[in-house]
Amino acid sequence: MVMRGLRMSSYCFFFLTNFFLLLLNISAGVSALSRLDFPPDFVFGAGVSAYQHEGAAAEDGRKPSIWDTFVHQGKTFDKGTGDIAADQYHKYKEDVKLMHKMGLEAFRFSISWSRLIPDGHGAVNPKGLNYYNNLINELISYGIEPHVTLSHFDYPQALQDEYKGFENRKFIEDFTAYADVCFKEYGDRVKTWITFNEPNIVGYGFTGCSSPFGVNCSVGAPVPEPYKATHNIILSHVAAVHLYRTKYQEKQKGQIGITLLTFWFEPVTNSVLDIAATEKEIAFSIDWFMEAIVYGRYPAIMRQRLGSTLPHFTENETNMLTGSFDFIGLNHYQIVKVDQHSATPSGKYRSNYF
Repeated sequence: MVMRGLRMSSYCFFFLTNFFLLLLNISAGVSALSRLDFPPDFVFGAGVSAYQHEGAAAEDGRKPSIWDTFVHQGKTFDKGTGDIAADQYHKYKEDVKLMHKMGLEAFRFSISWSRLIPDGHGAVNPKGLNYYNNLINELISYGIEPHVTLSHFDYPQALQDEYKGFENRKFIEDFTAYADVCFKEYGDRVKTWITFNEPNIVGYGFTGCSSPFGVNCSVGAPVPEPYKATHNIILSHVAAVHLYRTKYQEKQKGQIGITLLTFWFEPVTNSVLDIAATEKEIAFSIDWFMEAIVYGRYPAIMRQRLGSTLPHFTENETNMLTGSFDFIGLNHYQIVKVDQHSATPSGKYRSNYF
């Protein structure tokens, strides 16, 4: 495991500010907090994803993403779609005013690849390009830092139709070209880039257990698709980081990293079996990506259990991956108690996750 002792950037986010402070204030023995209780360089902000927030799903040249396709099959809990969402595409000025009124110092949003480059590669959509220029400029005019995520679970449906998206190494080239457009067009003002949001959860979709790739969860031996897909995501991350560092970072003076999902796991008891089960859960959720981008390898537990099912990195890929971040963002949701019975083999859906 690599989280302990890992030096993180001073860059950090404070999501759902009011809710979090409320929880602290009502906790027994905890007095009210103020801005002075946080370090001077602590950034208070909020974050959204394009598909959950923008709306205008079929306007101004945008084409479907994989999430458009999925939700229009009626598979969401309430049959909802992102066609309108929070309608930020039309109301971004109003939204930014509200952010300013709240006192936010940063706003993290993702770019809809389907809006910027609707076919996944090729021509850039000028109206999509202008929308993000306008949003970035509006944020800056109110003193709010734009923090941009390149991929927040969605990508153009065209790439899924053409070569199965994440599952194909062609994705790496297309993602890097898309990132190049973003760095070139917005990097003079955007100083914090996130390649992927929570890519360690994306793999579960390829087991048939999670959206948008399926809803049926099979039980059995590990399947290769989750590991093939996430392997390509990791290589896409390092390709984008390498591009930014070699072509843009010196001039633009920005930073680039990745944001991971971090449920934490604790053993129910101190038994050897419960501790071993907990270590496996950590390896297959957090260290899966953490070790890859810090050390250029997969966790030993994964390598031992999966064997040839788990792809391997070449020597050159390992060298490029090692330290391929300026910061690592952590989205933490809850602590999960694990015993020897609740920890399931890799490739299966974890009922204790959701």
